[in-house]
Amino acid sequence: MIIFINDIPVSLYRADDGPADGHYNHVIDTDTETITRAKLSQHIWIKNVTEEVLDTLLGYLNSKVPIGILSLHISANNYQALKAYLISKFKLVKAAGGLVRKKDKFLMIYRLKKWDLPKGKRERKEKYPQTAVREVEEECNVSVKLVEKICTTWHTYTMNRRAMLKKTKWYAMDLVDDSKMKPATEEDIEDVRWMKTKEIYHALEHSYKSIQYVFERYYELVDVKS
Repeated sequence: MIIFINDIPVSLYRADDGPADGHYNHVIDTDTETITRAKLSQHIWIKNVTEEVLDTLLGYLNSKVPIGILSLHISANNYQALKAYLISKFKLVKAAGGLVRKKDKFLMIYRLKKWDLPKGKRERKEKYPQTAVREVEEECNVSVKLVEKICTTWHTYTMNRRAMLKKTKWYAMDLVDDSKMKPATEEDIEDVRWMKTKEIYHALEHSYKSIQYVFERYYELVDVKS
């Protein structure tokens, strides 16, 4: 599981698992070492994480004082229990969105000063694929056809001083019709744009890490099929 906390990717692993070589530059074993702010920099792998240690880490990740973490990898003896504990710290919101293709271009939206992908909350009794298609069509005023699931992302944010966790299922889609394409300004979307790979590369520099992750998983799917 990867959860983006304040746009920092936090990966959870079972005790017998962990990040691949080259994905971390420092290891901390909480059985023999305490966690301090000074130790949390760049790409960190922390082993034997308990609920108490997780609370400490969340405090640092949510602090208004910047820390130097680029990515955080956590191994736990009881993976399922720690995952459930982490999720319980937030109000869960379920959503779905889409990566829409038009030949060699992809559809991106500009909202709240960031490049993003269209997505939205799942309605009651609605299935995730239905949510994804509906949200894309409502936010961009286009018609699309669902192709396949790409991945699931988890990211945190704050709403009315409450800690929120959004679980979003992402789907690859093909364009059917964009003749009436326009941004849903009532959803704070300022622009809707087709982008080629080079444009996407620059747009992702002004986006969220979770959106970068969606593109990475998509390209992995494409590579597997090619």
